[in-house]
Amino acid sequence: MEPTSLTTERLLLRPFTTSDAAALHAACQDPDIPRYTSVPSPYTPEDARSFIGETCPAGWRDDSVYTWGVFTREEGRLTGSMSLARIPQPSREHQAELGYWTARQQRGRGYTAEAAREVARWAFGRLGVERLEWYAEAGNEGSRAVALKAGFTMEGTLRSKIAHGGTRRDAWVGSLLPSDLGLPSAAPYLPFPGRG
Repeated sequence: MEPTSLTTERLLLRPFTTSDAAALHAACQDPDIPRYTSVPSPYTPEDARSFIGETCPAGWRDDSVYTWGVFTREEGRLTGSMSLARIPQPSREHQAELGYWTARQQRGRGYTAEAAREVARWAFGRLGVERLEWYAEAGNEGSRAVALKAGFTMEGTLRSKIAHGGTRRDAWVGSLLPSDLGLPSAAPYLPFPGRG
């Protein structure tokens, strides 16, 4: 797929470019980002260049992971990164996973939830996604708050879901359906009648 840019009222979501390498490197010096994501630690300038020049373009090219830099529209300031990963298993057709991090100085402004809603609309409309999933290590209250603000429904805790730093960790899981955003879905949904 060709890399795509998205806009919201306050944000521009666009593929990272080489001119973003210094801002990406600086943001990923925050220890909370590698603590809760797959970002390497320590995060070097070469990591930023490789992510921008190799990892991100490959994801778009092979339709596996679509990654955006999230920037303010007015100042062009990096607020974070957001990725949408297709889930390739046939049993999970038309499903994808949303992942993100927010630069420390930009937290608490609602930018990441705003970007997540726009990526979800794009996934539901452009890709035909019927279920969008979110995972975070249990205890990552910041990521959970973003997911809730974006409209995700929390579904529980998955034991030993995340392998990080040589240790298996529990994960919180949530989902977002097209109907949660008032959008149609190609497949009908039959919820379990006893669902609370």
